[in-house]
Amino acid sequence: MRRMKSRIIILNGTSSAGKSTLMTALRPALEPQFCYFASDQLADAGFRPLQLEARSAVRGRIFKGFHRSIAAFAAAGNDLLVEHIVEEQSWADELTELLAPFDVFWVGVHASADEVKRRERLRGDRTVGEGLYHLKTHSFCKYDLEVDSMQPLSETVSQIVEGWKARNRSWPA
Repeated sequence: MRRMKSRIIILNGTSSAGKSTLMTALRPALEPQFCYFASDQLADAGFRPLQLEARSAVRGRIFKGFHRSIAAFAAAGNDLLVEHIVEEQSWADELTELLAPFDVFWVGVHASADEVKRRERLRGDRTVGEGLYHLKTHSFCKYDLEVDSMQPLSETVSQIVEGWKARNRSWPA
């Protein structure tokens, strides 16, 4: 398999685990060429169908497209910071296959169930309990690093940056 130079850091965790907050702090701590990409960006831009029933019907296809777009952006030479909730084993398998040519660093972002519920209540834009449903995400992914988003943000960012720099890789520099 041909290896490509593009690098991908994936933050995976439940909704309200703190991925977006972490991503905002992590991005300036890395090399400046990393692009931020998340499925929420598509949703926030109005990408999904307007009707809830239609959204449900095409949800799987939208995530297939999102996964392929990660690979497409990387194949075009972009380094990516990706925020995701891998909801099914098939998604993890698909991402593993699609991203195999790239230097990928998986980070599991954890928070306690009580903290996730607390954050959901504070946000007000989530159904309380949605994050608990997504706790299963961690059983689908093999991580290079796992972090606790309840720790101080600066420590968590440092932990990811150091883990990223220290990773073992066989890709071209």
